[in-house]
Amino acid sequence: MNITGELLEHGSHIYFGVIDYTLFGLMLLFSALIGVYFGCFEKKLDSRVDYLFGGKTMKTLPVAVSLVASHFSGITLIAIPSEVFYYGMLYWLVNVSSVVVTVMINYVYLPIFYKLQLTSTYEYLEMRFNRNARTMASLLFTIHLLLYIPLVIYMPALAFSYVSGLSVHIITPLCCIICIFYTMLGGLKAVVWIDFLQSFVIMISCIVIIIIGLIHAGGFYERLEQNCSRAEFAPFHMDPSPFVRVTFWNVIIGNIFSWLNYCAVNQGMVQKFLALPSFAKAQQSLILFTIGIFIIKTISCFTGMIVFTTYYDCDPIKNKVITKQDQLIPYYIMDIAASIPGLPGLFIAGVFSAALSSMSTNLNSLGATMYEDFIQPCIRKKISEKTVSYIIRFLVVMIGVFSVLMVFVVERLGAVIQLAYTMGGVTSGAFLGLFSLGMFFPRANSKGAMAGAIVSLLSLAWIAVGAQNALGRGNMKYRPLHTNVEGCSNFNGTIPEMPEETHKLDEDVFVLFRVSFMYYTMMGTFILIVVAVVVSLLTEADDPKIMNPDLYAPFLRNYVMRLRKEAGADESAEREMLNNPDKKNESSLESINRSGNFLTECTL
Repeated sequence: MNITGELLEHGSHIYFGVIDYTLFGLMLLFSALIGVYFGCFEKKLDSRVDYLFGGKTMKTLPVAVSLVASHFSGITLIAIPSEVFYYGMLYWLVNVSSVVVTVMINYVYLPIFYKLQLTSTYEYLEMRFNRNARTMASLLFTIHLLLYIPLVIYMPALAFSYVSGLSVHIITPLCCIICIFYTMLGGLKAVVWIDFLQSFVIMISCIVIIIIGLIHAGGFYERLEQNCSRAEFAPFHMDPSPFVRVTFWNVIIGNIFSWLNYCAVNQGMVQKFLALPSFAKAQQSLILFTIGIFIIKTISCFTGMIVFTTYYDCDPIKNKVITKQDQLIPYYIMDIAASIPGLPGLFIAGVFSAALSSMSTNLNSLGATMYEDFIQPCIRKKISEKTVSYIIRFLVVMIGVFSVLMVFVVERLGAVIQLAYTMGGVTSGAFLGLFSLGMFFPRANSKGAMAGAIVSLLSLAWIAVGAQNALGRGNMKYRPLHTNVEGCSNFNGTIPEMPEETHKLDEDVFVLFRVSFMYYTMMGTFILIVVAVVVSLLTEADDPKIMNPDLYAPFLRNYVMRLRKEAGADESAEREMLNNPDKKNESSLESINRSGNFLTECTL
């Protein structure tokens, strides 16, 4: 009989001990102290460059580790092993996508952003198209993060509440206040170095859980052989159908677009790349980030393999000890850690480290975006850089307070969680599509960009809502891997026979609603680009004379220069543009003024 069975029979519940609380408390304490150090004892953060970019003196390794840490929220650490347990190792193929994405970022997206040196990535959309495109993208980004940040904190808080007995209402404000404190006080430098610290907590917790899990399950080679012997568990389900939930093809192809959106044009990612003193160091950081992602995702997937082996013949959901897939990993930790002091505390510290890392990065990037895109256009007089840094800090605090309050809303309104995920799926295609349109299609104009963005957003919203509705009604069902309860000594119920098919898709469900969610970002991107190109061809093209070559993919810059020359652009001005970054940006902003497609100067 395993520990879980004993706990169920005696109706007992495992709670944190002194060692667990100590580990968790030390993680919070060191995070706060790092914030105090960079806010009070390091160089004063008296400008936006110091506060948002660490004075552009950051080191390669800490930035790379920070990028990895901020990617892994508590949701990710809990969700990936659960995904592997219920749907197999196909998710591991995301690592293949990340390598492809790294090459694309290195040669296309990163050179553009690093050369332009923008505070907000959405400034690019104004320079390339117009103010409308920038405002729409910034607004969607802001709404998405305001819904996402509370969710990042809520799930780890629930796990902590379960093992400690403390109310979520106590845990959430305490942890959020510490995160807001060090983000507000220390800026990007504090965020990066705290991420660096927390990444070790995440790694140690994951590795320890794997070691204990292997001991608990019987050894590495035995578990690996047992999983590999199951064909359904292997990461090579080659079905080309777009209607299967996850396959070799939709995981790799779909995640190329999803990862491009997250890594190539995401404000938090680009901001950290620009904090490095040279483009070469930014490239090095990107490569190290990819290696780190590969390691962490492999560890997370392997954890899922171990859990699958452990519970293959005693599925906790079928055994009715948990009700949702996301509860699997916290349950597993408490199962194998019942007699190991400190292990639950280490795991919860790792999950919270990941959550706080994501929260701090998002607070910092959202503060920058809100100031640059919504506050600054309303300021009529020139203000000092020190005042700007204080305004951004104030925004960080306000966003943090709002996030804490929203956690209590999330607790009561489950629909907010669904809305956050739906917003991510709906908006990511439009985000990536807008930037890619601007970089890869010199003939595309602002009218095409706006039309494409609107059609993409509406189309994906319709598809996402339709798919969720079909799933909710039971018209679409995806069968997980086969598990049973034959090994559960305490099980007295009956399990309904599972259907033979891998998944059920009602033919009455509209065909687009049946498409795998893995393709949502790709669909949104293609819809935007196709509509934008068609509208651009049907409307007046931008004057080639005012095209800025630095706004386009490096392999297109000679083509743009040729268009400028054919249009009679001043060669001396052209040479000045190539040698003077300020002139480049002025030329792009001049093109916006000529287009006449501004919103009001104040975009609030």
